Amino acid sequence: MRDSSKMVIWPVYLDLTNSRKHGRILSKKNSVKQPELNEIEKAAAKLGLNPEVEANKAYPRSWWKVSGRVLVDKNDPKTVIAKQIAQGIKQMREK
Repeated sequence: MRDSSKMVIWPVYLDLTNSRKHGRILSKKNSVKQPELNEIEKAAAKLGLNPEVEANKAYPRSWWKVSGRVLVDKNDPKTVIAKQIAQGIKQMREK
């Protein structure tokens, strides 16, 4: 059973190439193209969210594709944290 003080961030939540119908929760302006687990983990760590990677998990809507997920501390609403993580990934990619 998952810890209730953590929330799940699936890569599909931040992925610009997916539609909202397929799981993206951010606007296209705030999304990133094909985020990877290690990028999400690094961005969450910079935000102090204590990320835990679970690489062998599949997003329920696309159960056949194992994309992994990241568990982070539940400090703010999911959309706020997802937006902060996406901004962190954009900053890392610019360097």
